[in-house]
Amino acid sequence: MNYYSLNKKAPDVSFKDAVIKGIAPDRGLYFPEQIAPLPDSFFENIEELSNEEIAFNAIHQFVSDEIPNEKLREILANVLDFDFPVVELEDDVATLELFHGPTMAFKDVGARFMANCLGYFSEDATNEVTVLVATSGDTGGAVANGFLGVEGVKVVILYPSGKVSDIQERQLTTLGQNITALEVDGTFDDCQKMVKTAFLDEALLSNMQLTSANSINVARWLPQLFYFLFAYKQAKSKDKKIVFSVPSGNFGNICAGLVAQKLGMPVKQFVAATNINDTVPEFMKTGSYNPKPSKATISNAMDVGDPSNFIRIRHLFKDNFEALAQNLTSYTFTDDETKEALKLIYKNSNYVADPHGAVGYLGLKSYQSTHPNTYGIFLETAHPVKFLDVVEETIPEKLAIPTQIQKVMGKEKKSIPIKIYDDLKSFLLH
Repeated sequence: MNYYSLNKKAPDVSFKDAVIKGIAPDRGLYFPEQIAPLPDSFFENIEELSNEEIAFNAIHQFVSDEIPNEKLREILANVLDFDFPVVELEDDVATLELFHGPTMAFKDVGARFMANCLGYFSEDATNEVTVLVATSGDTGGAVANGFLGVEGVKVVILYPSGKVSDIQERQLTTLGQNITALEVDGTFDDCQKMVKTAFLDEALLSNMQLTSANSINVARWLPQLFYFLFAYKQAKSKDKKIVFSVPSGNFGNICAGLVAQKLGMPVKQFVAATNINDTVPEFMKTGSYNPKPSKATISNAMDVGDPSNFIRIRHLFKDNFEALAQNLTSYTFTDDETKEALKLIYKNSNYVADPHGAVGYLGLKSYQSTHPNTYGIFLETAHPVKFLDVVEETIPEKLAIPTQIQKVMGKEKKSIPIKIYDDLKSFLLH
């Protein structure tokens, strides 16, 4: 299968080239040339399949030209070595926990899948690949962990100074080896803009092979469809239509869920729940897309004013607003509402959510208030301990520190401060 640029001014490429390039020469995101639905029998018998088998069937058409079946199964075994439980909290309300991986965030799957693919593709390559990635929180740690020690790959992570949690910062600044953290005097949007500029800089590209590990990269983005299939497997026995509520920042996760729907997964609706960075909720009200500077919130991984992957979502529905609105609803919530949700979930269900999951919960409850006969699953995208200060000051609970987090707590932070794109370019060329 080939991949084409959504700007449609660049040549089609293979999966391998799409992964290595990250973004097309015309600055467009790569997209698969087709999405062939899986047979009905796959969904009818999904309870009988292991997670690895589900993932193999789901991703096969997108990668099989470049990755042999045996190697693909090996990659998936490496990537999916932890659980993805659906935990019931209330009647018709459950959460899908995506924080049981090595960095305790949903991005572990995509980052590890991409790292395994890139490691496989670079086995016979002579040139080193530099992975350049911007993070608003969890991407950096997941990418750093996934690529740590991968031969032939250097990783450079840009993050906004003072705008990620202490634990998130430690996860991306303490590993060393082939991982370097650049601390940007600015917002996530500034980091993302620098990364995109680097991919268009001929002076850079003539000196090095750059790729991205943000969800703009197809190998980071597509595997996220696995979560939704794993959740469907667990919730299929419910005799109600399923609704997924996804805390959304750069919109890669919910876009992958919509791809799972295109594969044939029965689902009634997707809810994109955002914080006050409300570009998409406003679009779903007005039909007019107006990106704006991001604002800082307690759900910092969603502090994105111009979500890169929303163009993929629009493309999935051929930019037909009515068709999109039949499948996607979007709501926006404040920090105060998020804190109240954390308290409510804890009080009613004795469950400790993180701020992003709390936004997902609010989105689900808003949707179910007018669609009562549904089974709702909101995504818990990161372990609450990663937002320790916010969670512990909001609910009366002292959180235990999991071993994954304890590993980085005592390590020394190492980062290089930068302010402008020229600082990044100078670092990459030195």
